[in-house]
Amino acid sequence: MKEGALSPGLYVVATPIGNLGDITLRALDVLKRVNVIAAEDTRVTGQLLAALGISKPLLSVREHNERQGAAKLIGRIAAGEAVAYVSDAGTPAISDPGAVLVAAVREAGHAVVPVPGASAVAAAMSVAGFAPGPWLFAGFLPPRQKARRDAIQDLKHLPAVLVFYEAPHRVRETLADLAAVLGGERRICIARELTKQFEETACMQLADTAAWLDSSAWREKGEFVLMVEGAVQADSGMADAEHILRVLAEELPASQAAKIAAKLTGRKKSDLYELLVQKS
Repeated sequence: MKEGALSPGLYVVATPIGNLGDITLRALDVLKRVNVIAAEDTRVTGQLLAALGISKPLLSVREHNERQGAAKLIGRIAAGEAVAYVSDAGTPAISDPGAVLVAAVREAGHAVVPVPGASAVAAAMSVAGFAPGPWLFAGFLPPRQKARRDAIQDLKHLPAVLVFYEAPHRVRETLADLAAVLGGERRICIARELTKQFEETACMQLADTAAWLDSSAWREKGEFVLMVEGAVQADSGMADAEHILRVLAEELPASQAAKIAAKLTGRKKSDLYELLVQKS
């Protein structure tokens, strides 16, 4: 590890999401060497620092005072100090305070340095087993049902895996709304209490989530990451072929219509004929 003072700037430090071992060696080094640590909750961070054997001045910078806190920290950075920022758990500014602070420090012309580490969304996706491809982190859904269902509806047709955070007292209602809007056949992977003692991950269809919750009194406890498979995209080429087939079938026998449509679209005649018979 390096020794001496850190360069002035804001160091955005990821902290454990459960297991104390989530902390990285670099995060330990930075927390020991900064001049001051700004925290979402100084009580939570104070307990973490005590467990790590680190003693530093703590400043409260949370959602409700982030702009005012940013001004104070910018002044300290301008005076040559290195400042760390931590949220209660995981990586700041990902469904936690920090983004406003980061933007303000950048706007003031000072360095912002990421110190990566634990993140619940990355940890959950790593064990979900979805095929490689796009995924969309949507954070927390709205607390009220109508707004929540509207938000899910806006995401319904996206091909990306949909990833949400949810609190234990709303997880049952959120799972029910996901099933109602997206359909019970969609697969979901649920990660609960990641890196903590009662960590659990399970994958199933959305229709089965209520039974899964009911199977244990502990299932509605802890913090959740919900990962729902993306929408299956329609075969636009087949849709075009079907349109051509229907137009031809209005004037020609099914077999002949299928033969001509196959030549025009490159699809198999047998598949088009079967489609025409099924739709008739």
